[in-house]
Amino acid sequence: MNILFFMTPKQDIAYIYEDSTLRQALEKWGRHRYATIPVIKRTGEYVGSISEGDLLWGIKNTAGMDMSKCEDTPISSFTRLRDYKAVPVTTSMNDLLAAAVTQNFVPVVDDRQIFIGMVRRQAILEYFYKNEKKSPLPLTQNQK
Repeated sequence: MNILFFMTPKQDIAYIYEDSTLRQALEKWGRHRYATIPVIKRTGEYVGSISEGDLLWGIKNTAGMDMSKCEDTPISSFTRLRDYKAVPVTTSMNDLLAAAVTQNFVPVVDDRQIFIGMVRRQAILEYFYKNEKKSPLPLTQNQK
């Protein structure tokens, strides 16, 4: 099965650029309310993901943070504790499921590492639930 059938395209996803400011990131979060969102370069390449917790810890650790400082603070200055790993568009469904075990969504990149969309964990679980007799679930590292 081709993962493109399950992918939400980039234009339908909230993401931020690596050179976005903290204020821009907070505004995006205010509109979309996701726990974690993709971070990409202006060229479209996937950089990683940033969570609400990453921003909160970054704000806490920045002395004298106020809203005016948010306009000058790039999100690239914040430590990202846990990046969601991207998969190539050619990834198998079993490998996609393995990636989704620890991620709410799986970013998808093309062969140039350009972010093209993501597959939500819910779509992956629904696929395997409907096809459980046809495809055995892969073992996670903890189950091996």
